[in-house]
Amino acid sequence: MAKVESFTLDHTAVKAPYVRLITVEEGTKGDKIANYDLRLVQPNENAIPTAGLHTIEHMLAGYLRDYLDGVIDCSPFGCRTGFHLITWGEHDTVEVAQALKKALEDISQASWDDVQGTDIKSCGNYRDHSLFSAQEWSKKILAEGISSDPFERKVVE
Repeated sequence: MAKVESFTLDHTAVKAPYVRLITVEEGTKGDKIANYDLRLVQPNENAIPTAGLHTIEHMLAGYLRDYLDGVIDCSPFGCRTGFHLITWGEHDTVEVAQALKKALEDISQASWDDVQGTDIKSCGNYRDHSLFSAQEWSKKILAEGISSDPFERKVVE
């Protein structure tokens, strides 16, 4: 089985919340995609409940595209501690952290009408959402500050 970089990360050494560049891959035609670790809560100490994480996922899908060029996908980790962010090209982790911060600020102020994809036709588990949980977790993450480095707290403005 191929080694997966994320599973070689020492999850006891990181200091969440943070943004970490996992890898940059280059395609056969020279196109580059980058994979980022958007770690919202400390691994093995906390996990965002499924309904809140699901709503954060739906909202990040739109808001991150408002603040960062080239977003391909933002998908939650199964451990519920954060997200993979995939982009065309490489961005500085400070830029990604600032976009994440703005997106979480938007989530903390949002209304239910701002949440995309919450009906039976547009979501595979439409009953499992919580804007309240998404907002509470967003506020908690923002209060802790988002670092542009996983091992040393470098909180972005």
